[in-house]
Amino acid sequence: MPLAAVVTTQEVAKSFDNGLEYFNTFGGNPVVCAAGLAVLDVIHDEQLQVNAANVGAYLKEQLQSLSEKQHLIGDIRGQGLFVGIEFVRDRVSLEPAMSETSELCARMKEEHHILMSIDGPHDNVLVIKPPMCFSKANVDALIKALDQTLSNLRGTNQEGQAWDRTPT
Repeated sequence: MPLAAVVTTQEVAKSFDNGLEYFNTFGGNPVVCAAGLAVLDVIHDEQLQVNAANVGAYLKEQLQSLSEKQHLIGDIRGQGLFVGIEFVRDRVSLEPAMSETSELCARMKEEHHILMSIDGPHDNVLVIKPPMCFSKANVDALIKALDQTLSNLRGTNQEGQAWDRTPT
């Protein structure tokens, strides 16, 4: 059900006071509002914010451990369960691993049925944004799939040569 909210500062809100009326197709729909309130109840009752913080920290720890083995992982950043993994061909020059990231994303979907997206100015950041009910067991399965797929990438560098998997 479509439901949205805008949370901002007074300063930003006042900038919208320009004579134009705010319009929203779904504004004031009582069914959607009831569904939204029910979702907030589930988030509260099942402590999904706490889960996201705890499992997100575990996810980042496991990704950090994986980065010791998989040298394409250049940086891991995020908050809670919204995490980005930046892939680089060289950790010193930070050359973006664009083709490898693309291959990894596609193969995670095809081979493991795990959906991710790619972002970043160089299209070399794999974005993980699972549902708030994601568990440590889900993290373990994700890490196993990432490790397996990273170990078997067919990617090449811009010169068409296979990339070097040795640490730098």
